[in-house]
Amino acid sequence: MKKIVAVILMTTVMVFAGNRVSAQGKWGADSANCIKYLSFYDDSYKAKDFDNATVNWRKAYATCPHGVRQTMLTNGTELMRKLINKNKNNVIYRAALIDTLMALHEERAQFFPKFAISAINNKGVDIVNYSKDESEIFAGLNDVIARNGENTKTSLFIQDMNVAIELYKKGLVSAEDVINTYQKNAALLDKAPAKTPAVAEQNQKVKTDLESLFITSKVAECNDLITLFTPRYNESKDDLALVSNIVKMLSITEDCQDNDLFLNAVTSMYKLDPSYNSAYYLYRLNASRGNFDAALKYIDEAIAYETSDAITDAGYSFEAATFCFKNGKLAKAYNYATNSVSYDESFAGKAYFLIGQIWGIISCGGDDLEKRAHYWVAVDYLVKAKNADPSLTEEVNRAIGSYSIYFPEVTEAFMYNVTDGQSYRVVCNGMSANTTVRTRK
Repeated sequence: MKKIVAVILMTTVMVFAGNRVSAQGKWGADSANCIKYLSFYDDSYKAKDFDNATVNWRKAYATCPHGVRQTMLTNGTELMRKLINKNKNNVIYRAALIDTLMALHEERAQFFPKFAISAINNKGVDIVNYSKDESEIFAGLNDVIARNGENTKTSLFIQDMNVAIELYKKGLVSAEDVINTYQKNAALLDKAPAKTPAVAEQNQKVKTDLESLFITSKVAECNDLITLFTPRYNESKDDLALVSNIVKMLSITEDCQDNDLFLNAVTSMYKLDPSYNSAYYLYRLNASRGNFDAALKYIDEAIAYETSDAITDAGYSFEAATFCFKNGKLAKAYNYATNSVSYDESFAGKAYFLIGQIWGIISCGGDDLEKRAHYWVAVDYLVKAKNADPSLTEEVNRAIGSYSIYFPEVTEAFMYNVTDGQSYRVVCNGMSANTTVRTRK
């Protein structure tokens, strides 16, 4: 109640202050002192003399209308942060400084609406940095996210999820609260603006991190989700948003795709929204049930949609490649992995690594040299894999070592009229590649 009264009083003061400004001019009733202290604090701030800057900033803030200059508010937030860090052990003073910091963010949003999103995002960052109460952080971040929506600073979605999980562990929020937090933040991340490919990639990484955080938290096991969502589904089978959420939640939960709720929700989703997304989930459903041909039919359909972007198509292709590889369909796995790189180069490292493994395990016919030539191709792709993604180097080198032992010796190669460095074409199991002869020394 005290907080509500305080907010009402603050709002009332701001309204009267705004009316007074319009009546008294830009610089307020005491324009001379306003201009003087603005100049004093500004000079000290630019000279990095933050102690004097703080003294004069406070006088300017007390004298000037708060909407007179945006830098008075942004510089003020920086000065408050410095004071907060200096007064970590003074609990009461620190709390007052934090209150002032939050008020400055709100005033910037009020007086300079073009910068409101930035101001509220900065408020969210400061809530995380300076509040020690998890319930307060959770409430504050939820307010920031509610106000900024998809324009919320993406790191705040992760912070929000983290604190929700911690509160759940302490019994202060329910599993459903955590699930709702994940769904809300993931949905907003899907809409997050991306002006450049780099920003789009970063947004995707944050979404992946958010998903990983939810999965590893193990807040909701499969049975919990089924219990929670089954009645909701039965009541609203034609609610696309609901069935999409159900599909997404069950699909990211381990071993939670082979159940009636997932089957029904995916079917409803596909019926209500025949898109690359719903086709993909039908792939997941059929893949989990071992329906190989049907699974590939739907993943191909998902990739073929013009509305899916290149990185999505690359991800689907690589997932299909892995699925085929696990099911021993090596030629298909090779084709999907190759396609993933053509859609998006960021998949090159892991795709080439998989192709190297494919070539490494296939069985080829012909003479003794032809039966072993595929190992050259395997190593070719493994080298390309670590060149594309150096983080794979250790794992790739182990694989190269395991395949290189099957290279022919010099005398064996000579028997087949081939020598080191000679070009060689390998055709095997519906795949072909040009490679180079290498022998064991």
